[in-house]
Amino acid sequence: MGALAELLAGAREQRVFSGAAWSVGDARGPLDRGWTGTRSWEGPPLDGTDVWDLASVTKPVAGLVVMALVERGALDLDSTIGAHLPEYRDGDKAELTVRQLLTHTSGIPGQVPLYRDHPTRASLLEAVRLLPLTAEPGTRVQYSSQGLIILGLIAEVATGRPLDVLVEELVCAPLGLRDTVFRPDAGRRARAVATEYCPWRGRLVVGEVHDENAVVLGGVGGHAGLFSTLADMEKLGTALAAGGRGLLRPDTFALMTAAHTDHLNERRALAWQGRDPAGSPAGQVLGPKSYGHTGFTGTSLWVDPETGRYAVLLTNRVHPTRTGESVTGVRRAFHDTAAALRADDRPPSGT
Repeated sequence: MGALAELLAGAREQRVFSGAAWSVGDARGPLDRGWTGTRSWEGPPLDGTDVWDLASVTKPVAGLVVMALVERGALDLDSTIGAHLPEYRDGDKAELTVRQLLTHTSGIPGQVPLYRDHPTRASLLEAVRLLPLTAEPGTRVQYSSQGLIILGLIAEVATGRPLDVLVEELVCAPLGLRDTVFRPDAGRRARAVATEYCPWRGRLVVGEVHDENAVVLGGVGGHAGLFSTLADMEKLGTALAAGGRGLLRPDTFALMTAAHTDHLNERRALAWQGRDPAGSPAGQVLGPKSYGHTGFTGTSLWVDPETGRYAVLLTNRVHPTRTGESVTGVRRAFHDTAAALRADDRPPSGT
């Protein structure tokens, strides 16, 4: 058993999650990949075709859509919300920019459970519009799912096409991602890994988006809603490790993945987290130019451009409850261990 397999099998024994899948590699493809555990604590073993709720790893995928639209001239990073969404033109968010939404410096508050009081898409979107700013725009990084919801709307208005169609056309199709979708169909739901027993829904969530705000939005949002498989995520990781190959021009990709907020409280690229000096989910070994994103369900994707490595980790750490063992320490240990893999050691798949 390799070091990554041993680490994740041990985390399962500690009931951090029922299952995990991983892939670590470079522009040539995986160096180490595998899976361990079961789709739920009572469910069948993982088999490598499993479908995972990516949660907030949706955000950088939506960001790739936005940057593709910037590259095509359909959007400008410094265009404002009010310029795209008429309903925002008389409010406090009218002059916030696409760039500020991508870097989480808009001042829009973060994880607000709007679903509790707003059971329809229209009422929830109106609630997003009316949220008061909690920071002066451009002065601090404040993680905001609501900001990415707005960004998804902007992409839709700029193109006249739904966000799920844009993700398929601009990210999935170019890379051959066959199972990266919003709202999985019955076949994919049959392969889905369980997430939380949700008190709001009164049932175990399997193959349905975990994020409650995304549920009200119909399963599609710039902040959450994507599902994927290990095979698809390693294709994405490989493309990112190759400098955005198949997705963006080199200059656009360099702009997206560069640090934009080093003068503020957290390091952010455009739709990506940066590696902060302390407390980063990327651990302590990945380089300072590393970028990535985590998902609340226990997923993550990180890339170190200095070594040309990517690291994908997929878990269901919210199963059966979000108050279980933390995945934070496991993530950091995973990335530190992944960074030590040798480039000439490419073992076969499977655990």
